[in-house]
Amino acid sequence: MDNSKRLRLHGFNNLTKTLSFNIYDVCYTQTDAQQREYIEYIDEAYNAERLTQILTDVSDIIGANILNVARQDYDPQGASVTILISEEPVAAEHLSNTEAPGPLPESVVGHLDKSHLTVHTYPESHPENGISTFRADIDVSTCGRISPLKALNYLIHSFESDIVITDYRVRGFTRDVKGKKLYIDHKINSIQNYLAKDTRERYQMIDVNVFQENLFHTKMMLKDFDLDNYLFGVRAEELDEKEAKNVHRRLEQEMLEIFYGRNINKVPKR
Repeated sequence: MDNSKRLRLHGFNNLTKTLSFNIYDVCYTQTDAQQREYIEYIDEAYNAERLTQILTDVSDIIGANILNVARQDYDPQGASVTILISEEPVAAEHLSNTEAPGPLPESVVGHLDKSHLTVHTYPESHPENGISTFRADIDVSTCGRISPLKALNYLIHSFESDIVITDYRVRGFTRDVKGKKLYIDHKINSIQNYLAKDTRERYQMIDVNVFQENLFHTKMMLKDFDLDNYLFGVRAEELDEKEAKNVHRRLEQEMLEIFYGRNINKVPKR
């Protein structure tokens, strides 16, 4: 950013900017064994170690410095990671104090200076309709000049995102050098402004924004999907035409229900 255009503030920028995601992956698992295998696959693909790497990359992208990391894999499934971050580099002696005595190997947490990154995963399935879902809840909360919006596209592409529900909010206020309160320090009218072109083309999107509250909400759902990418343990060519259409409708119904946040009795046939 051109320094001549930067806001001149009095002291530290106290605005808190939070980007929150609910990311969903949907899959059809025909048998109990396939359901177990899918949950085991998700649990391994998005374990605490992998999630820690994703959040570490996010920290690099937004220009933050990691102070502390906490992570945990759960039994029977799921994982959590929390990272505390700071905007400015941290002195070595400060790091040594925050790391001692340190977490156990199974439990690692990361910290930012008044800022944090968190992710929690929720794999689940139900035998009634053969649908398994994987949900990841992610928060990127920063205080100061760094912006969580820089991590938007990376996080969407880091998960197999069929549906993405995103909230962005700016809280608090800071002051300029003349003492005037500032409740936001950048222009925004939609989260979509910060999405890459290919992402906007792939997803159907709707906004629910409350501009006077600096609150922005965007829902995203894939426009099209290839059935083969949503089957686990079986290929589409192994299903007869009627069964393939039925599975496709079940998957579509699951996505629509998550997207609109309500149950749908029946998806119209195309």
